[in-house]
This record gives sequence, C-alpha cells and structure tokens, in this order.
Amino acid sequence: MTSPLSYVQPTADSPWGTYLMQVDRVAPYLGHLSRWIDTLKRPKRTLIVDIPIELDNGEVAHFEGYRVQHNLSRGPGKGGVRYHPDVTLEEVMALSAWMSIKNAAVNLPYGGAKGGIRVDPKKLSNKELERMTRRYTSEIGMIIGPQQDIPAPDVNTNPQIMAWMMDTYCMNTGSNATGVVTGKPVHLGGSLGRVKATGRGVFVTGREAARRLNMNLEGARVAVQGFGNVGSAAAELFAQAGAKIVAAQDHTGTIYNSKGFDIADITAHVKATGGVGGFKGAEPMDGEAFWDVACDILIPAALEGQITAERANRIQAKLVLEGANGPTVPSADDILAERGVLVVPDVICNAGGVTVSYFEWVQDFSSFFWTEDEINVRLDKIMIGALKKIWDTADRHQITLRTATFAVACERILKAREERGLYP
Repeated sequence: MTSPLSYVQPTADSPWGTYLMQVDRVAPYLGHLSRWIDTLKRPKRTLIVDIPIELDNGEVAHFEGYRVQHNLSRGPGKGGVRYHPDVTLEEVMALSAWMSIKNAAVNLPYGGAKGGIRVDPKKLSNKELERMTRRYTSEIGMIIGPQQDIPAPDVNTNPQIMAWMMDTYCMNTGSNATGVVTGKPVHLGGSLGRVKATGRGVFVTGREAARRLNMNLEGARVAVQGFGNVGSAAAELFAQAGAKIVAAQDHTGTIYNSKGFDIADITAHVKATGGVGGFKGAEPMDGEAFWDVACDILIPAALEGQITAERANRIQAKLVLEGANGPTVPSADDILAERGVLVVPDVICNAGGVTVSYFEWVQDFSSFFWTEDEINVRLDKIMIGALKKIWDTADRHQITLRTATFAVACERILKAREERGLYP
C-alpha cells in the first residue's frame, strides 16, 4: 500500500490506510469506471499552513493547520474543521476522502474536503481561540468560498467558530457571503435542525436497519461512545422510540445502568460538567469494559479507529451504527461481518449533518428559510432513500453495507470524472 504523498506513510489501520483499503475493496464493482480509481487515492489539493497568533500574555505561538480538498468532480468541497491536539495531515486526508464518499452516497452536489488545526482548544482563552480561527481562515482563504469549498463544525468546533470564519472571509473579500460556511448560528444564516442533524441521521438509518433485522426498538439496549452533539442526539431519539441507553463513554469516563439512563438527567449532567463521568444515575465502569457491555445497538460516535479487531470479537451488539467518522478498522469490519453483526457505515449513517448543511447552503443562496419540521421531513426522506439504494446494491452483489455504500458513491464520483474529462 503506497501513499500519493511521500511524507504520509499509512499503515493498514491508520485513517488513510483504512480509506485506501476500502477503495481497493470496491474496485470489482465499478465496471469500466475502475480505470479512474486512482483518482480516489489522491487528494486534489492539500494545504498546510502556519498559524501564528499573539497569546494573551504577549507571547507568540504557532499552530499547524490543514485544509484538504479530496475530490471536486461533483461540486464544491464540503467538510468540517476540527481542533484537536492529535490532528495530522494523514487524518485530515482520510476525513476529506470519506466526505467525498459520504456526499456522493446521499447524492449531494458536493465534493469532499476537511480541515483541522493541531491544538488543544481547552488551553486557549476565548480571545486566543478567535485569533487562531481568524488567522487560519485567512491562511486557507485562497481555496475556500461558497462555490469552492464550504467548511463546517467538527470535533471541538461550533457555531461561534463558524461565525468567526464567515466574518473573516467576508471582511477579506469585501462580500457578505454567508454561504462560505455552514453550521453557523441561526440568526447569521444558519439552519434550524442543524445541531441535531447528524444524530438524527444515525437514528433514522438505525431505525431502518432495525426493521431489516426485525429488531424492536421498544426495550432495545443501546450503548453510546461519545456523548457530544451526535451521540447525545441519537441517544435522545432512541430513548423516545422506547430504547434504553444502558452505557455511555467519553473522555471523562464510562458509565453503565442496565435499566437505562434518564435522558433528561444525563443531558443536563453533560451540559453542566462537560462529560458523562460522575453521572449519579449510573455506575462507573472500566473504560475497556465498555466493549463488553450487553447491548443490542452500539453507537461509536467519538473518534476514528475505536473498533479494533480485538474489540470486534467482544462486541455483543447485533447492530453497529457509526456516528463517528472511520471508527472501525478494516480487520475489525471483517470480524464483525463474520460474526453476523450488521454495521451501518459512517459514510451513510452520519450523513445527516452534511445533508442539513446542504439545506443551510441552499437557504443562504435563496435567503428563504425552512421550518425545523420541514428540515426533518426532507432529511428523513433523503436518508431513507439513500439507504434503500445502498441496501439494494448490497443485496444484489452480496456485499457489506460499507462496500455497497462505496460502490454507489464511487460510481457517481468516477462517472462525473469521466464525463468531465481531463484538462488540458
């Protein structure tokens, strides 16, 4: 396995290595389009930037930032920006590639992109965070824009950061281009329903998958890793459908209650303390024991690479819903398939967020905004339709949902590549 960039050397279970293996697995199902498959193995554009800022104490600090545009054959780049101390170029490359697949899987008119800064945002003051965000936006300003590349929130970024990005871009270009980012505050052109959209998509695809498995959500036991916007929203919707959230894990701890949590109580606790650790409505447990929890549905909604081969052998769930990007390494994917565990892959399962980001982008262009009910109805229709096509593809070829999702998405991307041709 080789990398198109000499300074990125992926391993099989690294983010970019995982993505390359996923692409290789789909090649037999692409027909004549497979001649273009190397297009998917090379990011179109990779930008590494230095971000110097003055700290509150007068010192100058430097941070490394990235923006990767993986493929733009089907439209402008689309993908989030994450602030995390472990961000690497390879990770951002993989995330941008998964965005290409995700956008094509739900048939949005976007290519894939992603960004990030290697930083622990908790160590910065609010003003330092603003200065870093604005400098980063200025540094990548040459390749972003409403018709070029549209950033959005991701790990440790939020509507306020998107507002700073939008304002910086507008000041630098002398425009009022609200559509340059999505995930903004509603009163600045953001969309209703955006905050819970990714979690809603996890629930909708999970509900459809449960029907296929003849699994009754009433009383179903759910374990959630990551209790941020995605995990908490999905947990809330599953609880409303009658399921029991029996386990949760995040950076603050791991908790368990066989009778299920009170969703209102744990949501209030997380809002007040920043995590699930210390929640009085459950018992603390060892972090690694989370993967042994007796449950029917597992929702990994944290970071990539969490379900390893060793953990895949221990998972008791019959249904895995990937709320995070890239949470399952390929070797673990194979084990889960052999064990009869159904995995709804990230590139369709968590596509609710980018779908409502698309709605926001469209609303910004038209200056006409929909109600939250309208947003949810449109989201559910798109997610259900996309999953049906993927499931039909999986049934036709007798392949996993992940490979089927890649087959549908890669066909759309490479068909666009072929029809556009090569210039010059």
